[in-house]
Amino acid sequence: MQLNSNVPSGPLEGKWDRYKFDLKKVNPANKRKFEVIVVGTGLAGGSAAATMADLGYHVKNFCIQDTPRRAHSIAAQGGINAAKNYPGDGDSVYNLFYDTIKGGDYRAREANVYRLAQNANAIIDHCVATGVPFAREYGGLHANRSFGGAQVSRTFYARGQTGQQLLLGVYGQLSRQIGLGGVEMYSRRDILDIVVVDGCARGVVCRNLVTGEIESHSAHAVVLATGGYDNVYFLTTSGMHSNVSACWAAYKKGAAFANPCYTQIHPTCITVHGDYQSKLTLMSESLRNDGRIWVPKKAGDNRSPDQIPENERDYYLERKYPSFGNLVPRDVASRNAKMACDEGRGVGNTGLAVYLDFSEAIKRDGEDVIRAKYGNLFQMYDKIQDENPYKVPMKIYPAIHYVMGGTWVDYNLMTTRDGLFCLGGANFSDHGANRLGASALMQGLSDGYFVLPYTIGGYLATQSLADVDTSHQAFKDSEKQLNEKLNKLMNINGKRTVDDIHKELGHYMWEYCGMARNEAGLKTALQKIPALREEFWQNVNVTGSSKDFNQTLEKAYRLADYLEFGELLARDALTREESCGGHFREESQTEENEAKRDDENFCHAAAWEYAGEGKDPILNKEPLVFESVKLTQRSYK
Repeated sequence: MQLNSNVPSGPLEGKWDRYKFDLKKVNPANKRKFEVIVVGTGLAGGSAAATMADLGYHVKNFCIQDTPRRAHSIAAQGGINAAKNYPGDGDSVYNLFYDTIKGGDYRAREANVYRLAQNANAIIDHCVATGVPFAREYGGLHANRSFGGAQVSRTFYARGQTGQQLLLGVYGQLSRQIGLGGVEMYSRRDILDIVVVDGCARGVVCRNLVTGEIESHSAHAVVLATGGYDNVYFLTTSGMHSNVSACWAAYKKGAAFANPCYTQIHPTCITVHGDYQSKLTLMSESLRNDGRIWVPKKAGDNRSPDQIPENERDYYLERKYPSFGNLVPRDVASRNAKMACDEGRGVGNTGLAVYLDFSEAIKRDGEDVIRAKYGNLFQMYDKIQDENPYKVPMKIYPAIHYVMGGTWVDYNLMTTRDGLFCLGGANFSDHGANRLGASALMQGLSDGYFVLPYTIGGYLATQSLADVDTSHQAFKDSEKQLNEKLNKLMNINGKRTVDDIHKELGHYMWEYCGMARNEAGLKTALQKIPALREEFWQNVNVTGSSKDFNQTLEKAYRLADYLEFGELLARDALTREESCGGHFREESQTEENEAKRDDENFCHAAAWEYAGEGKDPILNKEPLVFESVKLTQRSYK
């Protein structure tokens, strides 16, 4: 497999503008001759579908939910970054680029990250034009707040509902195009295979989640915007529908999968309550603007927080990282919370929590000010924990929240399979080994509004694609294979539920591939996961019918993919013998317990190639070349 990033030459600041100029164009009259499939209706997929339809392409848009408005982008709380420099604190496009590269521990492609930072200001302007109600200061300028890994305020927000408001802006544009006929909307469809004809992606095969029917759809190009794979861990902050299946199908059809071991642990999540939870709940990183994180200085101190005097509290992030304090990047904050709990200083019934305390901010600014900033988040916490965070500190602990790995893409956002593009959280391109807060929304809208509409035209203008429809044998073969897989699942009739096996997989992933990893644990995972996969195919019990609405079957075929993917994640983590960002190998750390990179041997993106059923995947490496920044040991002290 050849990995060609297609990054243009020349100075970093001008790469994207020159590249857009040099791209071949599809003239407006010819755009209507092309059909494009977009899978996903979140910020990346919805913006791409609406924009391409507005340009004249005929778009078929698929989502797993009953409406595009239920895409998981709606769950984002804290904000979206842009270098407008409204507070006047010296921000710039280059600052945003540098903070993002550094935050990702120098494991992202430099040119892609700079393009992201370039597009950020235009994203804000475009979103305002679509009606997104960003918070404003009294004088009328948009308000900005701080997020982790930055020493400037550059995060635009709409209280704690930023993702929802951005998605509503995208949904308005998408709905307009549906009404005009530019977009055909297919809801309640689960994409289970990518159809390849003459080496190019030419369609998808999906399952209608309401009727159970297997359907085929053809196009001239396919775009995946299906989000991340973090539900391989079972307990995460992601929506229950989030899955890896479309990207895993693409992997098996020639699209390399990059850096699967780069998973993000978010430091401010509501703690686990028991064995019967199906998901976790995020508390926005924006809370770290005003909340102070602390634990008792003394191990085993079980007093209530109001009984622990100030001089017996350890504000450990402020102590260890005075320059950034509580706003260090997520991987740093998460590891420090784990260390405090491992030392016996955790709080709550389980000892697996730290305090996020707003008492000082409420005393300083007043409860009304804090309520205006974070009211919906405080209400959410109160509903779940039955504790009033205006009166007592929140109890939080790190949890799986996001993934930086994903389908490998080049500068055009095209995978190693011609005609197959991948956007947003489903690809690997912009965040390196650790994503900074408020960057995911930025990437999704950059890819969908301002990158793909150019680059997909460059692809279509240079191809001579034969007419292909769903009568082609490739579609028939795919439908047959999927029906056989579903029938096999339905006929196992074992004794274990899908959720029971998924919980066990999640336990292995968290225990051996979680916040801290080591060689022995990863090798254990690589023994246990294949054994569990064999157990699944022999002993799972899938009730109901494949020819009807069947959520148990949906979970089963997604878990079948996770049981394969989880092994790849562990293999990638074992192969990368360094610590970087969210990938923390215990064997590779500094004297101060920080992540220690090995730039000489691992300054690359690991792109895994499918070698066939039962065969070990092939590791391909894309060297990461840095022309503008100097590789240094990250420091937030």
